[in-house]
Amino acid sequence: MKIILLKDSGSVKTIQCTRRRLAAGLAFALFASLLAAFALHSGLSSSSMDEALVTEWQTVLADQRSELQALQEKSAAEAQAVGRQLAGMQARLLRMEALGVRVTQVAELDEGEFSFDEPVAVGGPVATGESPLDWSELQSRLDTLAISLKDRETELEVLHTLLRDQEYRQATALTGRPVTWGWISSGFGKRVDPFSGTEAWHAGVDFAGRSGSETVAVASGVVTFAGKRSGYGKLVEINHGDGYVTRYGHHESLLVATGEIVKKGQPIGVMGSTGRSTGPHVHFEVLKHGRHVDPARYVVRR
Repeated sequence: MKIILLKDSGSVKTIQCTRRRLAAGLAFALFASLLAAFALHSGLSSSSMDEALVTEWQTVLADQRSELQALQEKSAAEAQAVGRQLAGMQARLLRMEALGVRVTQVAELDEGEFSFDEPVAVGGPVATGESPLDWSELQSRLDTLAISLKDRETELEVLHTLLRDQEYRQATALTGRPVTWGWISSGFGKRVDPFSGTEAWHAGVDFAGRSGSETVAVASGVVTFAGKRSGYGKLVEINHGDGYVTRYGHHESLLVATGEIVKKGQPIGVMGSTGRSTGPHVHFEVLKHGRHVDPARYVVRR
């Protein structure tokens, strides 16, 4: 077979091609075609594999982001729970400090020894083998501390209640004299009446003194009467609870009003001679469940 080639110059070149050469050329062309097709197919497969790999990693990253967000939300929730727990314990501590100060005052303890305003004195050498607490152990210790604080608060409240009741009993207990200055001029029981000259019953004790001096409540209580009453002149009547009532008569003027709460030793009036009286004094009566009793037993009580 002859192959005629035309050159750019216009000349002609003839190539003698045998069957053997033609078969070799065709085989080479087929091999080149197959090689190109394989290369193209390999490129397409590699591109598909890359896209699948990217998609897979994107899915993994999305899952990790979700897990990270869940962990962050859980951590924030746990931190808020611990914060609320610490706030509650701080409130309990402040209340315990206030109760402690009150108990110290009521019990008349040494403030220098039991000072709730100062930090607790602790210390010691540096310990070896220190390690940070893990989260579960920290939470467990916080829970235990919260329970202990609640128990101590309850105990302190009970102690405060007992001491307050004791303070109340001491404040409402009838003791002492109803005058800041004076002496007993007439006792309780039968006596000669200074106006009629006959024997009569005297339901109280008279304390004579200087006109204008103060009379005081012998115990804390509520003023149930403050005003003029026949025979008593200007009278103050105080209810102390537990069935006890005291009366203070013949005042020149009163320093309290009905319904007022008075404390033990508080001035309630100015000594005078109003009502059925022969001179400046206070007529002092003690009633227990509505019956008169001798005030002298309470006057000398300490």
